Amino acid sequence: MTLQQLVNQAAALHSDRKAIWFDECNGKTPSFYTYTTMVNLAMELTAFLQKHCDQQRKCEIGLYCYPGINLPSWILGILQVPAAYSPVDPDAPPMLSTYFMTKSNLQYVLVENDKINKFQMSHAGFYHSTAAIEHIGLTLFQMNSSSTDLNSQIDNGKSKYEPFKAPGNSQPGHTVCPNQTEVKTSEQRHMDVGQKDSLAYVLHTSGTTGVPKIVRVPHKCIVPNIHHLKSIFEVTQDDVLFLASPLTFDPSVVELFVALTSGASILVVPNTIKMMPLELSAALFHRHQVTVLQATPTLLRRFGAHIIKSTVLSANTSLRVLALGGETFPVLSLLKSWKHKENKTSIFNLYGITEVSSWATCYKIPEEVFSADFRADFPIPLGSPLLGTKVEVRDTNSAAVLEGEGQIFIGGEERICFLDDEMTVPLGTMRETGDFVRVQNAELFFLGRKDNQIKRHGKRFNIECLQQAAEDLCQVEACAVTWYQQKKLILFVAPKDDLEEREMLKELQKHLPVYAVPDDLVLIKALPLTSHGKVDISELNKIYQNHLDSRRRDSKLSGAEELWETLQYLWKSVLGLLGDSTGISKDAVFLYSGGDSLKALRFHDEIEMLVGKAVPGLLEVILSRSIEEVYRHILKNAFPNEDQIMNYDSVVKRKLSGNSGEEFHGKHIKLKSGRNLEVASGLISFIALSRGNNFLSMNFTKSFLQPSNSVQVGVELLQQPSFLHLVTPGIIKSHTQGYEVENGLLTVTDKAKNPNSGSVQQICAECSHVMTVELALRVRWKANTRKCVDASPLVIIVSKKEVSASVYIGSHSHAMQAIDLDLGEVKWEKNLGDRIESSACISKCGNFIVVGCYDGLVYVLQSSDGEIHWTFITEDTVKSSAVVDPSSGLVYIGSHDQHVYTLDIYKKACVWKLHCEGGAVFSSPCLSSSPHHLYVATLGGLLLAINPVTGSKIWKSFLGKPLFSSPHCNEKYVCVGCVDGNLYCYSHSGEKVWQFSTKGPVFSSPCISSLTKQEVFFGSHDCFIYCCNMEGNLLWKFEATSSVYGTPFVFQSEHLKNKILLAAASTDGKVWILNAKSGAAEAVVKLPGEVFSSPVVWGTKLVVGCRNDYVYCLDLYITAKKDS
Repeated sequence: MTLQQLVNQAAALHSDRKAIWFDECNGKTPSFYTYTTMVNLAMELTAFLQKHCDQQRKCEIGLYCYPGINLPSWILGILQVPAAYSPVDPDAPPMLSTYFMTKSNLQYVLVENDKINKFQMSHAGFYHSTAAIEHIGLTLFQMNSSSTDLNSQIDNGKSKYEPFKAPGNSQPGHTVCPNQTEVKTSEQRHMDVGQKDSLAYVLHTSGTTGVPKIVRVPHKCIVPNIHHLKSIFEVTQDDVLFLASPLTFDPSVVELFVALTSGASILVVPNTIKMMPLELSAALFHRHQVTVLQATPTLLRRFGAHIIKSTVLSANTSLRVLALGGETFPVLSLLKSWKHKENKTSIFNLYGITEVSSWATCYKIPEEVFSADFRADFPIPLGSPLLGTKVEVRDTNSAAVLEGEGQIFIGGEERICFLDDEMTVPLGTMRETGDFVRVQNAELFFLGRKDNQIKRHGKRFNIECLQQAAEDLCQVEACAVTWYQQKKLILFVAPKDDLEEREMLKELQKHLPVYAVPDDLVLIKALPLTSHGKVDISELNKIYQNHLDSRRRDSKLSGAEELWETLQYLWKSVLGLLGDSTGISKDAVFLYSGGDSLKALRFHDEIEMLVGKAVPGLLEVILSRSIEEVYRHILKNAFPNEDQIMNYDSVVKRKLSGNSGEEFHGKHIKLKSGRNLEVASGLISFIALSRGNNFLSMNFTKSFLQPSNSVQVGVELLQQPSFLHLVTPGIIKSHTQGYEVENGLLTVTDKAKNPNSGSVQQICAECSHVMTVELALRVRWKANTRKCVDASPLVIIVSKKEVSASVYIGSHSHAMQAIDLDLGEVKWEKNLGDRIESSACISKCGNFIVVGCYDGLVYVLQSSDGEIHWTFITEDTVKSSAVVDPSSGLVYIGSHDQHVYTLDIYKKACVWKLHCEGGAVFSSPCLSSSPHHLYVATLGGLLLAINPVTGSKIWKSFLGKPLFSSPHCNEKYVCVGCVDGNLYCYSHSGEKVWQFSTKGPVFSSPCISSLTKQEVFFGSHDCFIYCCNMEGNLLWKFEATSSVYGTPFVFQSEHLKNKILLAAASTDGKVWILNAKSGAAEAVVKLPGEVFSSPVVWGTKLVVGCRNDYVYCLDLYITAKKDS
C-alpha cells in the first residue's frame, strides 16, 4: 500500500467529514475542506502534472510553499502522478535550497503563486516556468537544460557517498554501505531507487554536522510507521491533529498521514503563529480542541510553564496524546511540574533519525510515575521498536551490546531510505545513528549524541548531562548547553522568575562533577529554534558572542588604577567569595585560597577579557604567585611603560606610501621613498604573499613600496610567479632593557648555550664560526577561528593608504576570515559549506579571493566583504590551493575528484578540466611562465606537466608513492616532495635531474627563492629542515623537535646585517627562525597547539595557523648581539 492509497480509502469512508482546518488566527473564521474537496483538488493537480511532466523515469517534484489549506491536496496530487514530493522551504538560505534541488536533480518544482518572485530571485538561471493551475494556486517550473547538464555531471561523477571497499577485505562482491558498519555481499537482495512508483518523498538533513544529506524515502519505509502509530495513539475520525512540523522535517509526514488515513482532521496554521505561544495555544486548545500533538521538547517549552500547566496539560485539556521526539526527552521532574494531577493526557517518547524515516521506537510514560511519591530521577527509556524496525546497539568493535553502553543502529528488512547518490541498498541495512545509549534490563536509555561528547579537563562526557541537571532546578523554565568554540561550556537558561546566577552555579556544583560545571551562565528570554523546532545552536553561539562583546565594552579599564579593584572582584567571583566582605591580602595565593587548576583557567580567561588581549605567562603566575604579583604581571602587559616595553602603536604602520624612485641591482629592485605609484587604471594594486615564497605583484607598471627606509623585492620580472620572493622591510629596533622570559620572549643562540634548541649539522667548514644575532618572537595578536587552522595564510598589501593589509585564511569551523594584519581585527567572516584546508589565492584584479572547500565547491569571494561572487562545483573535496595566471587571470585548482580545473572567474565558467589518471589532487598546482607549463602532483604518485591554455598533457612522471607536496619551480627546474622520503628535481622537459633522500615522508612543499641563489628548502617527517643546492647536494640540515609538515619561507632585513632568514614550523607548535645560509637557529617560539600551516612573513610580522583554533601573528625583533 502507498500513502495515497491509504488516504483515498479513508476519504471514501469519510467523504463529508472535515479533513483540513486552516486558521490564520487573525479574527477571521477558520476555513476547512472536506475529504471530498481535498481529493477532488488533488485529482485536478494530478491530471495537470501528468500532462506537463515527463514520467518515463522515476519522478520527483519539488513543492515550494508555505503551509495553507491547499497543502494536503498539493501533496496528495503529486503522490498520485505517481511521483515523490520534495518540499523546498522558501525561508531556507537560497544556497542550501539550490544545493538540495540540484543535488536531488529536481526536474520540476511546483511554486505557490504568491511565492513566484521570491523563487525566481533566489534561483535565477536554474528554472523556468512552464504552466500554471490558477485556481489551485500553483505554477510549475522546469529545470533549465544547462542546469540539467550540471546535475548529470554530479550524478555521473564518482560520489563520496557511493559504497566503498571494505578495508582489508579483498573478497569480490563485498562492500560497506555508508553509515553502516556491517559488510553486505552482492548476493543479497537489494531495494532499487529506480523502481517505478516506489518513492514517497525526498528530504535533506539539516547539514549542521557537515554537508546536508539527501534522503529518498520509499512508501515501504514510511507506511509501517503510519499504521503502528495510528494504533498506538488510538486515532479515530473524531481526532484533531496539529501540523506542528515543517514539511522539510519528516515528522510532518506522520502528522499529516496519521490524520488523513484515519478520517481525522489536520489543523494548519501560518508559520508565524507557531512562534506566538498565546495565539497558538488559543488556536489549538480553545478553538479547535486538538487531541493529538507531536512536537519537539523545545517546541513544547515555547509555550512556557504557565501555558503548559493551565492549558496544554491542564485538568480539562482536549489533548489526549502528547508525543515528544527529535530531541532529548525532558527529565521527569520537569514533566511532573507541568502536568496537572488530574490531567489524563498520555505522553510518549519517540526516537528516530531522518535517514530511516521517520520514527524507530516509542515508549508510553506510565501514569504512576506522575504520582507525588514516585522517585523524580526515574529514567525514561526509548521504548520498543516500531513495526518493521530493527534496533541494535553496538560497541566500537561493532559487537552487539546486551548490557552496557554503545551506539544505536536502525534498520529493518524494508525500513530503508536512499542517501545521496545511492541507487541500490541491501535489504536489512542498518544505519549508524551517532546516538549513544545505555542498555539495562533490555531497555535503552539515551546518553547523548556522538557530536555532543566532549573532552574537558581530561574527562570525556556528554554535555546533555549538564542540561538535564539544570532542568531539574526549580528556577529553570528551559535551558540549553553549547561547547563554545570547543573551549567553553556555556549554559543558557530561560528562567521562570528572578534567578540568582551565583546560587544556580552553586546548586549545579552540588550535582555535577567539576569538569561538567559550566564556564559561564547566560540568561535569555527564550531558546532560539531552527525551522524544525529544535534548539538553534548556531544562534546560541551568536548570542554568547554578543554577550562577550558587551562584557568587553562594559569592562574596559580606563587606566591602571582600576585594575587592582577589578582584579579583586574577579578573584572573589571565581572563588565563590563575593559574599565575603573581608579584603584580600596582597600575599594571597590563588591555589591556597580555594582555587584549583580549572578555576585558574577561568580566572585567566576573565583577566584576558578584561584587558582585551592575551597576557603571556599569566596562567603560570596565577598558579604560583601572589595576587600582587599577578597584578604587576598584568599591569606590565596591559599598561606597558613606553621606556621599557615596545609601544606598538608608535610603530609606523606598514602600509604602502607613494613612491616610485627605484635603483636596479641585477634582478632586484631597490625602492626608496618619496614618489607616486604608477597603477594600472581601474584595477586594485596589490602585493600578495603566500606559502613557500609565492609572491605576486599586480597592476603596478613599474614598482611598489614598503615604508621603512628601503625594501628589496626579488621579482624575476614576473617570469616565474611561483618562485618570486619577498625581502622583508627592516626589523623594528626596540629597547633591549626590561625584557624577561615571563613576557613571552624566547631566544635561541646555539645548542651549546641552549640545550633545548634544535641541532645544526654544518656541511661547509666555513660555516663553523657563527656570529649570532639574538632575535625574539612575541605574539602580536591571535585571531580565534573556532576550530583547527591547517590552511596557510594569504597576505595582501593594497596600495591604497586607507586600506590596511589583510590576512585571508580559513579553518575547520567552515569560516573564511579576513584579518587586519596590523591589528588582528577580523574585517569579515564568511561561513562556507564545510571545513577549509585550502589556502586562498587572490584574483588578478585583486577584487576576489579563491578558496577550495571540503563540500566540493571552489568559492570565489569578494575580497572586500567576503560575499560570494561565484561557486564552482567539483565532484569531491577540494583541499588544493588555487594559483592565478598573472597574465590571463585564469585560476587553476585541483580536487579530490582526480581532476585539475581551469576557471575563468569573470565569465563564471570552467575553461577546461583534466583527469589526472587516478589519484586525488591534494596539493596546489604550480605555474611556470617560461616555459608556459602547469605542474600538478597527485596522490596517485603522478607528476604532470600540462599546457595551461589547452589542458593537454606535455609529459608525466610516475613516482610510485603519493605526492602531498606541491611542486615549485624556477627558470630551470621543478621540484616536488614525496612520501617515499625523497625530494625529486625535474627539468622542464620532464627529465629527472636528481633526487635527495631523507629518512621520513616529505609532505612539505619545496621553497625556492632567487634571494638564496637557487637553493631549495623543505622539511621532512624525520624532523629535519633541509637546504640543498640545485645540483641536489646538501648544504645544511637543521634538526627540529618534531616533524616538519609545512613549507619554509625565506626573508631578509637590512637591520639584521642583511641576513637572509628562513621561517619554518614543526608540528609540535614551534616556529623556527633559521639563518638561511648556515642553518643556525636564530629564534624559536612555541605555540600552544600543533602546526600544520606554513608561515608567511611580511615586514616584521610572521603569520601562521595553529590547531588550537587560532591564527597567530608574531613580531620579530632584535634583543641583543653576541659572538658564539
